[in-house]
Formats: sequence, structure tokens, C-alpha cells
Amino acid sequence: MSDPNDQSLLGHLEEMRTRIIRVLAAFLVAMAAAFIYVRDIYQWLVRDLDQKLVLLGPSDVIWVYMMIAGVIAIVVTLPIAAYQAWKFVTPAVPKEAQRAALLFIPSISMLFLLGICFGYFILFPMVLHFMNQIAAAEFAAMYTAQKYFTFMIHMTVPFGLLFEMPAIVMFLTKLGILNPVRLAKARKLAYFILALVAITITPPDILSDIIVIVPLFLLYEISISISKFVYRKQLRLASEEGMAA
Repeated sequence: MSDPNDQSLLGHLEEMRTRIIRVLAAFLVAMAAAFIYVRDIYQWLVRDLDQKLVLLGPSDVIWVYMMIAGVIAIVVTLPIAAYQAWKFVTPAVPKEAQRAALLFIPSISMLFLLGICFGYFILFPMVLHFMNQIAAAEFAAMYTAQKYFTFMIHMTVPFGLLFEMPAIVMFLTKLGILNPVRLAKARKLAYFILALVAITITPPDILSDIIVIVPLFLLYEISISISKFVYRKQLRLASEEGMAA
């Protein structure tokens, strides 16, 4: 006689495999679409450079184009991945928390894109200018395409992830994993970690540090405010249900 738990586990694994395949398929389609226009995207990304980027090998151009298309595909696929993950966990989530998906899924992409824009339009040019100033007196700067775009991704994609903080906090508060009290108690530690991240990736001057630290601190405070709003709403609903019972 078969074990119902084993059948349930196999069903969950099969559903997970199906949803992962859907996400991978969406990523490949988005990457293929981005690759069609990758030369135009490349020209836009290097529009402010006074020199052409250097290739050290015949395959480097493919690597650069794949990197650009891959980042664009991640941005496009993110809401699809969030939706598939949400549909997978929905049966185990209370109905009140399920409504959060209406805000959670689109906000993930919006915040990720906002973080990338912050890194690309503010942080990346600031750090690149600082590096050029240091090298100007003793060196002739000649960038390889691979190094240039690797550096650009390091200055942008991590901020796309960091800017997800409010959406993730909202979701975890809905699930009861986080609450504003815990976040407030962890404020000093969170500030220390965020400041450490900012100081690590910015040039060694106080202005650059402040430009990055302030938005990160603001994001954390916004996350606490969102958590308070969600938590109070949950308490109010629980109180109303208790009175109705």
C-alpha cells in the first residue's frame, strides 16, 4: 500500500520541476529576444566612452553580448519567477497573505529595476570617474570589453537586489516571519551591514559613501514602515475575527 505522504511529496516535486522549467524557458526566450537587439544596447551603454573597448580574444565579443543579454533577461524573468514561486507556495499560505501577491510580484521588478538604475546612473559613473582620476597621471587607460562590463555589472546588479528589501520585508511580514519590532531591534546591526556594503563598493571619500549609504538606510526605514502597516492590519483583522467569533 503506497504512502499518501510519498505521493504528496512526489506531486510537490513534480510541480516544482514544472515551474522551474517555465522560469528557465521564460529566461531563454527573454535572453534570445535581448540578443537580437544586443548591439544597439551595447552602443547605448558605451555612448559616453571616448575610446572603443578592447577585445583580447575572438570569443570575447560573444561573452560580452551574452552578459548584456543575460542581465536584461534576468530583469524580464524576475516577475515570472516570483509568480511561479508564489503559485507553488500558495496552498500553504493563509488567504490574507495571498492578497499580498498583487503588490509583491510587480514591486519586485520595479524595485530591482530602480536599484539597477541607481547603480548605473549614479554609482557607476561616480566610481569610474574616480578610478580615471587616479590613473590619469601615471597610466594610459585602455579598457577591455570584458573588464568594463564586469565592473558595470558589479556596480549595478547588487543594488537591484538590495532595493528588493521593502518588497521582501512586506512579504515576510505577511507570512508572520518578520514584524516591525524585530526590524527595529535589528536596526543598528542592519545599518552597520549596509554601511559596510556601501563603503566597500564606493571610492574612499566621504561624499561617495554618503551618496550610497543614505538610500540604503532610507530603504531600511521604508521597510520598517511597510512592516508596521502590514502588521497592524493583520492585528486588526485578527481582532475583528475574534470579536465575530
